[in-house]
Amino acid sequence: MRVDKSSLAKLESEYKGYLEGERLNRFFKEFDIKFAAGHWSAGDFLDRFATKGYFPNLDSSIEAQLKRVAEAGIEGVEFHDVLFLDENLKVLEERVAKVKETLEKLNLKTSNVNVNMFTDPRWKLGSVTHPDRSVREKAFEVLIQAADIAKELGSPSLNFWPGQDGWDYNFESNYGLKFEWFLDACIKAARRCRELGLKFGVEAKLKEPKEGNMIVPTTHLAGWLAYKVNEEIGSKVMGVTIDYGHEMMYGVEPAFTVYTLHRMGVPIIGFHVNSAKYRSNDEDRVFGTGDVWCFIDYLYAAIDVGYDGWFGEDQFTYRMDPVEAMKLSKEIFGNMMKKALLIYARKDELERAREIGDQAKIINVVKRIIFIE
Repeated sequence: MRVDKSSLAKLESEYKGYLEGERLNRFFKEFDIKFAAGHWSAGDFLDRFATKGYFPNLDSSIEAQLKRVAEAGIEGVEFHDVLFLDENLKVLEERVAKVKETLEKLNLKTSNVNVNMFTDPRWKLGSVTHPDRSVREKAFEVLIQAADIAKELGSPSLNFWPGQDGWDYNFESNYGLKFEWFLDACIKAARRCRELGLKFGVEAKLKEPKEGNMIVPTTHLAGWLAYKVNEEIGSKVMGVTIDYGHEMMYGVEPAFTVYTLHRMGVPIIGFHVNSAKYRSNDEDRVFGTGDVWCFIDYLYAAIDVGYDGWFGEDQFTYRMDPVEAMKLSKEIFGNMMKKALLIYARKDELERAREIGDQAKIINVVKRIIFIE
């Protein structure tokens, strides 16, 4: 992001009031806010109740999804590596070439590539922590291959969400051994990403699809893992992707997580923005439709630590037209980011109130920004 006195001064003149349309787009450009959407946010959605989807006639080809992302006025796209693989998990070079062509045509950028080792049944007992050594080795091949795909697509980063790595029942796993396998895979993946000039991130989640626990249940543990990996390889290649909904699942303060990673010296590879209820499931609803104070605090933290990467919609808006849903998330995100910037412009005043611990005074500093400006 680009934040200076000149741009902050425009918040109460050029960008005063609710932002939408072209003025919203100018705001994003003014502050160099990089905003993306996961390609999945632009498709149809299935769940265990609606196994045929909620928009069965919607074209969910990758080309159609990319067109919808562009139609929503979003400049970046996150991909899953599996889009570019055949049934044997080998890269389909012609599909990579076609997507690159479509990206150029639509003036879209690749913001991140995610490793998908959670939808194929072969990973049902885990990927890089699968009890079968041959499956673990295959999973590691897929992980490294995904880094090559990310490089080819011009992505700045590779993100690994280990959705099937964990357990459903007590005594199911040798926890220490699983953790050792996961750490070893991260070290090797980080080394490959360093060779390719990519950042490597791990995304934590408490549970789901695992009913018990996942191998990296909290972002704080993911941060420790990244710290240890970077220490091992001698460079800050590995970091963490923070998903707002995942933070809500275990009831932590997302803004505190941002500062914790910053103080640890662990890079934040990306932000996944969405909404979820406190200590609930990962609902991935339109961003900003939950606790507004918490959202703005989260975005303020991103500004305050100097984050300059992508903010990506990771949402499953099952019953809503995907283009409208993506537009809404971008619009609400932009208006909340404006409020966070307005508070940041008063940082000295906020810090003076914090120094004396006067809770009423602190609320008085931000209340009008949150509710009116």
